[in-house]
Amino acid sequence: MGIAGETLLFGQFAIDHALDRRNNSLMDLSKSLTRAPRAFDPDKGRDVAWAVGDVPASLTPLLVGTAGSSPFLASLIEKEAAWLPAALKDVDAAVAIEIEALSAEPPETLAERMRLAKRRIALVVALSDLAGAWTLAEVTSTLTHFADAACQAALKAAVRHQIDRGRLPGLSEADVETAGGMVVIAMGKMGAAELNYSSDIDLICLFDETRFDPSDYMKARAAFARATRSMTAMLSEITAQGYVFRTDLRLRPDPSVTPVCIAMEAAEQYYESLGRTWERAAYIKARPAAGDVVAGARFLKALTPFVWRRHLDYSAIQDAHDMRLAIREHKGFAGPIALPGHDMKLGRGGIREIEFFTQTRQLIAGGRDPDLRVRGTVEGLTVLSEKGWVPPDVRDALIQHYTAHRTVEHRLQMVQDARTHSLPRSEEGFARLAALMDTDEAHLRQDLAERLHAVHGLTEGFFTRDPVSAPTDARNDLDQGVLARWVTYPAMRSARSRQIFERLKPVLLQCLSQTARPNEALLAFDGFLSGLPAGVQLFSLLEANPQLMDLVIDITGTSPALAQYLSRNAQVFDAVIAGDFFSDWPGQGGLEATLLNGLNGEVDYERKLDSVRRGYKEWDFRIGVHLLRGLISPKRARVQYTDLARAVLNVLWPVVTQEFASKHGTPPGRGAVVLGMGSLGAVSLNPGSDLDLIVIYDPLEAETSDGARPLATRPYFARLTQALITALSAPMAQGKLYDVDMRLRPSGNQGPVATSWSAFQNYQRDQAWLWEHLALTRASVVAGPEDLRRDVCAFLDAVLKQPRDRNAVAMEISEMRARIQDAKAPVSLWDIKVGRGRLQELELLAQGGALLAGRHGASTDEGLRDAVAAGLVPEKEGTAFLDAAAFFSSAHTAVRLLSPAPPEDADLRPAAQAFLARAAGVADVTTLETALSARYQTCGDGLDRVLSTYAPKGEDE
Repeated sequence: MGIAGETLLFGQFAIDHALDRRNNSLMDLSKSLTRAPRAFDPDKGRDVAWAVGDVPASLTPLLVGTAGSSPFLASLIEKEAAWLPAALKDVDAAVAIEIEALSAEPPETLAERMRLAKRRIALVVALSDLAGAWTLAEVTSTLTHFADAACQAALKAAVRHQIDRGRLPGLSEADVETAGGMVVIAMGKMGAAELNYSSDIDLICLFDETRFDPSDYMKARAAFARATRSMTAMLSEITAQGYVFRTDLRLRPDPSVTPVCIAMEAAEQYYESLGRTWERAAYIKARPAAGDVVAGARFLKALTPFVWRRHLDYSAIQDAHDMRLAIREHKGFAGPIALPGHDMKLGRGGIREIEFFTQTRQLIAGGRDPDLRVRGTVEGLTVLSEKGWVPPDVRDALIQHYTAHRTVEHRLQMVQDARTHSLPRSEEGFARLAALMDTDEAHLRQDLAERLHAVHGLTEGFFTRDPVSAPTDARNDLDQGVLARWVTYPAMRSARSRQIFERLKPVLLQCLSQTARPNEALLAFDGFLSGLPAGVQLFSLLEANPQLMDLVIDITGTSPALAQYLSRNAQVFDAVIAGDFFSDWPGQGGLEATLLNGLNGEVDYERKLDSVRRGYKEWDFRIGVHLLRGLISPKRARVQYTDLARAVLNVLWPVVTQEFASKHGTPPGRGAVVLGMGSLGAVSLNPGSDLDLIVIYDPLEAETSDGARPLATRPYFARLTQALITALSAPMAQGKLYDVDMRLRPSGNQGPVATSWSAFQNYQRDQAWLWEHLALTRASVVAGPEDLRRDVCAFLDAVLKQPRDRNAVAMEISEMRARIQDAKAPVSLWDIKVGRGRLQELELLAQGGALLAGRHGASTDEGLRDAVAAGLVPEKEGTAFLDAAAFFSSAHTAVRLLSPAPPEDADLRPAAQAFLARAAGVADVTTLETALSARYQTCGDGLDRVLSTYAPKGEDE
C-alpha cells in the first residue's frame, strides 16, 4: 500500500465507521429513535414541528423537543421543512448526497451550495444525535467528513482560479485534482475526526515546492497564498445563508511573520530547529484533509522524528503542565470548579484535561511504540491502556467522562450555534440545557459537578506531584560538601533541569540514606552525576518513575563501568519502563525480530544503523542489570551476551550488504558469511567483549560485481568487510556496537580483511599452523547466506576431524602457554583471564581437547571434557580444571561488568565486593580472594604437571 493509501485509511477510519455502520441499510430515524429532548418552550416546539411535512408520529416528540429547546435548530427545521421528511427516512443517504454534491458544484455557486449542505447536515446530525440513534463518534466523524469535503471543494475552486490566470507556472487543469501540490493539513479536532457542531477548523496550508522550478518559487508561493485566502473566505464568510466553517490558520509555523501557505521544506526546517512541545502535541492529530494528500502524508512522515522522540520523553509532562497553567491563567479559569459559566473545554476537569492527559502520554511513549500514534482521544486512551500506560479503570472512567463532557458541549452549541463551551450562567440557561438533555436540572448539576471533579482528580496528579520529603536526619548524615557541588555539574546547566532535580532530590537523599553505607553510596552517585552531560530527560524520567531511583543507586554504587554507560545512555531506562524488562529472555530469534522491527521503520542507512545501536544498548543494559541484581547467573549472562551479538550480526550484515550493493552491485557469486571466533564462537561473551571475526566469500566464477560502479571480487568483499567493521565499531550519534578483531583470519594482520572460500579451504587444509586449528575449535558461522553457511560448517567439521597427534597438540599448548606468559603478566588478583593457572590457560587446554574430538563451536566445558575423553588430561585433573574454569568464568564475567579493565586489588567498592562474592557463589570477597589465589596456584601446578608428561618431538620419553 502506498503513502496515499495509508493516509486515507488512517485518516478516514472514524469517518468510514460512521458511513458504513449499517452495511448500506436504510437508517430510518423513526425506527432508530431511543430518546428525545424535552421542550423548554413547548408552544414554540409544537409550532415548528407542525410546519414540517409528513413525518411518522414517532418523530413528533423529537421535533417538538428539539425546536422547543434550541432556537438555532428550530430555525433550521423551519428552513428545511420540505426537505426534512425524506431526509429522515434515510439519514445516511441524505448526508452522502449533500457531501457528494459539493464536488460537482460550479465555482460560481459553490459558496452558497456549501452553506445549504452545512445547514442540512447540521440538522440531520443533530436530530440523529438527540434521538440517540448515533454515537458521539458517529456524530463527530460525520461533521468531520463534511468539513473535509468542503475544504476539498473550496481548495480546488481556488487553485483552479490561480491556474486559469497563469499564476502557477507549469500547471494545467490536470493539476486541479491535487490542488497543484497544495495540501490542507487538518489539525485539532478536525484532524482527529472529532469536530463539534460549532467548531472552528484549525488548518495548516502547505505546498510542495519540488513541483516548481526554483525560479518560479516566489510566484507559486504568492499564488498559493491567494488560493488559501480565497478558500478560507469561501468557508468562513457570513452571508445571508450563514457560513460553512470558521477557519483558523494560526497553528502554522511562526504565524505572525509567515504567509498563510508556506513551502513544506520551510515548515520542516522550522520544526527541526524551533518546534516546541505544544506543536509536537498538535501534530498528534494532524491529517492531510484536502488537496495533494500524497505530498501531505510525505510531509507528516518527515516530521515523525520531531513529533515522536525516539526515547521515552517524560519532560513532556512538565511542558504540558506549563501549557495547562498558561491556558488557565490566560482564559481566567484558574479558580476552583463552580458550575455557572464553567468552561467544559478549558476549565478544571474539562475536555482539555482529558486530551492533555492522553496526548502527553502519547508523546512520552509514542516514539518508542508506533501503535500509540493514533489521533482520536478515545482511541488514544484505549491503546494506552492496552500497552500498560493507563490502568483499565482510569481508561474506562475517562472515556465515560469524555463522552459525557462532549455531549454537554454539543448541547450548549446546539442552542444558538454559538462557539461556546461554557455552562449557562442563568437559571433559565440551565433549565434549557436540562430540557435539551431530557434530564432533571438538579440531576444535571450534580452529574456535571461530580464528573468535573472526577476528571480533575484523575488527571491532575499526573501533571503535578507532591514533593516527597526526606527525613531530616537523612540530609544531616550525608556529606554536605558533596551535595553543595552538584549545582556546578553539566547536568544542572539549565534552570529547568535544576528545577526538576530539586523536586527529585528528597527522594534521592532518602534512598541514599537507606543504603548500608550512605556516604559511600553518595560518592558513587556523585561520580555518576558529574559525568551526566544533560539532566532534563533523565530527571524527568526519575521524577515520573521514582521506583527507578533504587536501581540507579544500585548501579552507581556497584559498577563504575555500568554507571558510566548509563550516564551517557540514560535512554536505556526506556526498556526498564516498557514493561517486558523482567520477562523471559527471547533468545537470538526474538532479539532479531525486535531489532528488525525497529529497523524496518527507517529508510536512511545511518538511521538503520542507529536503530540497531539503540536496540543493542537496551538489551545490553538489561543483561547487565539482570546480572547485577542476581536475576541471572554469570553463565546465563554469557549466553545472553552472545545471543545479542549474533542477533546484531544477523540483522546488520544484510543491511550493510544492501547499502554496499546499491553502489557496487549485488555480492558476486554466493556472497559472504561471517565466522565468529573466540568467545563469540564459543558462546561465552562477556560485558564489553570485542568480536573476533573472519569473513569468507565465494564469488564462484564471477570476476566483478554488476553495479553502476563495479568492483573486482577481491576488493569488493574487502571493502564490504570494512563497511561491516565500520558499522560495528565506528563511534556515531548512538555510540558504537562492538570493537572488532580480524587477526584470526588466514593472513593475520597482513593482506585483505576478507578471505575467499577457495583460499580459506586451501590454507586450512595445507598451510595452517596447529594453533590456527586450535582457534577453529571455537569457530561458528554467525551470519550470511544459508547455502554458504552449510558448506563452511561442513568444511570445519572435515578439517577438525582429521587425525591428530595428541603429543603434538599438547606441545603446541605448552608453547602457546609459555608465549602468552612471556607477553603479558596479570595486573592484579582480579585479572582472572590472563596469567599462569588462570582462565585463558584452561581455555587453551579446552581447545586442545575439542581439536582431538574434532569439534568446532565448542565451549570451555565441552573442550575440557573432550580433553579427558581423548586422554590428554587425566580424569582427576580434568574434574579440577572443569570446576576451576566454571569458578573463574563466573568471577571474570562479574568483574567485567564492574570495569572494562581488571581493577586494582584495593579498588573495589563494598557493594561491588558483595556483588562479586554473590556471582562467584562464595560468602564474601575475602573468601573469593583466597579461593582465586589458591586455584590460580593449583591450576598452574596442575597444567605444569599434565603438560610435562608430553615430550617435544624427537626426544626420548
